[in-house]
Amino acid sequence: MSSIVLPGGERYELRGGAVPRAGSASATSRVAYAAAHVVADPLAENVPGAPAVLDWDATLSFRHHLWRHGLGVAEAMDTAQRGMGLDYPAVRELVRRSASEARSVGGRIVAGVATDQLDGPATVAQILDAYREQLADVVSSGAVPVLMCSRHLAAAAAGADDYVSVYSTLLSEVDRPVLLHWLGPMFDPALAGYWGATDPDTAADTVLALLKDHSAKVDGIKLSLLDADFEVAFRRRLPAGVRMYTGDDFNYPDLIAGDDQGYSDALLGVFAAIAPAVTPALAELDRGSVDGFHALLDPTVPLARHLFGAPTRYYKTGIVFLSWLSGHQSHFTMVGGAQSGRSVTHLARLLVLADEAGLLPHADLAAARARSFFAVAGVPQ
Repeated sequence: MSSIVLPGGERYELRGGAVPRAGSASATSRVAYAAAHVVADPLAENVPGAPAVLDWDATLSFRHHLWRHGLGVAEAMDTAQRGMGLDYPAVRELVRRSASEARSVGGRIVAGVATDQLDGPATVAQILDAYREQLADVVSSGAVPVLMCSRHLAAAAAGADDYVSVYSTLLSEVDRPVLLHWLGPMFDPALAGYWGATDPDTAADTVLALLKDHSAKVDGIKLSLLDADFEVAFRRRLPAGVRMYTGDDFNYPDLIAGDDQGYSDALLGVFAAIAPAVTPALAELDRGSVDGFHALLDPTVPLARHLFGAPTRYYKTGIVFLSWLSGHQSHFTMVGGAQSGRSVTHLARLLVLADEAGLLPHADLAAARARSFFAVAGVPQ
């Protein structure tokens, strides 16, 4: 039985998965990472403010799901609830375990480096040391580091010079290319004014000067500002050899397809929800078929835009809801109690959009779980 009653009383019949199933081969024309969520232990005290307790088997199994679909894993990023329930001891263990699993299957993995082990306000010098500590942890795991934005640096920096000083020092000290990450305030309001300016164009000048000075140590930069025109303009100014990794979960098909002056690679939270569609679409680009690429990936955009709708930072709730409906985990529980971050009506619309895009592989399972969720929420089934 694959029908459910949605909030408002409409009966909906789930269709189940229709997207072509990907093989294990990664795309050759683009680099693609999916930022992965974490699976909480549903019987632990994963309440607001408590240390995170993970279901390690389910968390790592989801990473294998992404590798099987030819995607790289972006570990311990904001999708994994950095700053929203996942404390640094859990982050460190997550990176260690995931990197080990990646080695076991030859999977690609990058991992976030931040300053979230700090408790309370910090000086710029303390922030630099916190970055160094996490950078050493990621390097020792074997994952490629991603230098994430720091709430502490956003609060402590007096201007652009403090950002340049911290990042220049880290890039001078690291012995391998890393990724940078520019996360906009729609994902984390505490990052407003990052790079020392509220005007994105002024901030871009600072970032581009940093990249020019240290291009040999930067594989690329992930840009998550949800502004396609800004990303294209920024991409065209990058130093040679520095990749643009789109983090635009609204406009990713056009940005990945690119134009006659270049394209964006991808490091996206939405890829965790639409993994079965991604590699077949990228394979079309490998064959030179832009139309084929859009035919497979464009139908996922309505889902993505709803998933990442304002307040955008709560998209993680939708990611976990879809993971549960798809059978990747046995429950809809999140660290920090973040399963309450979206309304029942929002999640109902998300269910329909995922089904319309062919991204729920087992209609009967998704329907049974959705019925139980909506019944508890007061929607008679």
